[in-house]
Amino acid sequence: MQVEQGWHKSSYSAGAQNCVEVKAGGKGEKTFVRDTQNRPLANLDFEAHEWSALLGTLAGR
Repeated sequence: MQVEQGWHKSSYSAGAQNCVEVKAGGKGEKTFVRDTQNRPLANLDFEAHEWSALLGTLAGR
């Protein structure tokens, strides 16, 4: 399955459809996250500081 322009998913997911996709905004813009199993549903959106905090938490920082 091809990912829409601007959306990215991890290379670790291979062809699986049980992951999330991310569409990063520019500096100061929101980052969007969606479920690959149901793309038409609403996206989660994160302000830049929220996205940074989430990634820091996931990385154990």
